[in-house]
Amino acid sequence: MEDGGGREWYDDARTCQLVCPVIRAFSSGEVYHPAGSVDPERDGGLLETELALADLERAMNRLLRIEKEKKRGPSPAREIEERALRRALEVLDEAHWLAAVPFDPDERRALDTLSLVTLLPALRVYNVDETDLARDYGAGCFTLSARIEKEVQAIEDPAERVEYLQALGLDSSGLDRMNRAAYDALGLMSFYTVGKDEVRAWTIRRGARAPEAAGRIHSDLERGFIRVEVIKYDDLIAAGSERAVKDQGKAALRGRDYVMEDGDVCHFLFNV
Repeated sequence: MEDGGGREWYDDARTCQLVCPVIRAFSSGEVYHPAGSVDPERDGGLLETELALADLERAMNRLLRIEKEKKRGPSPAREIEERALRRALEVLDEAHWLAAVPFDPDERRALDTLSLVTLLPALRVYNVDETDLARDYGAGCFTLSARIEKEVQAIEDPAERVEYLQALGLDSSGLDRMNRAAYDALGLMSFYTVGKDEVRAWTIRRGARAPEAAGRIHSDLERGFIRVEVIKYDDLIAAGSERAVKDQGKAALRGRDYVMEDGDVCHFLFNV
């Protein structure tokens, strides 16, 4: 992540929901490294420090404007924002990530207006050698090999692609695994609706209740929610059809308090 004379990358990052620094962790004499050596922890730290410093500058500029605004008279909202900014500056000055700081709800809302990057969750992506795919870099980290991904994409036959991944000890491609890791980092999951013409996946937050999930499809479904018929994905795959699942007694009717689970196949009943 290089400045290149501007900070367009920073403005782009501020519009995201998740920050994924991609860090080189593979060895190759053919690929140049500007630091002259491969050190994933050093490089990851530098990337995150650069983001923290960009946030620091943005927060300081806002605090300076607040000092000028005080001349207009007192404002409770501005006092909350100033308190939050001063707390944030202490953290950013140490190049730490703001997402780990327990701001109270009012402070967090005040900071959210600035769209600071370090308030976002982060998923470190390590681009590793083939032999290091199973290496554990710790919580909030993910490994893939860009070289292997390139080779996988070059295999046109789906069956051969699966065999190649299995030979490497992988159950799916790096892109698919990264999508799952990103969902986990964001606290998201999916449920499905099945119609005559299409099967569709819907994204919701983990812990969402059935009416909220219905509202993801249409606000009328949430407003007039009555109940939801739920079939578990694994049961549907094993049985082969919705009718077979129902014949086995594995379709359940749930009410407003039902907490959605990843992979639920749903039919919502509503009345408006």
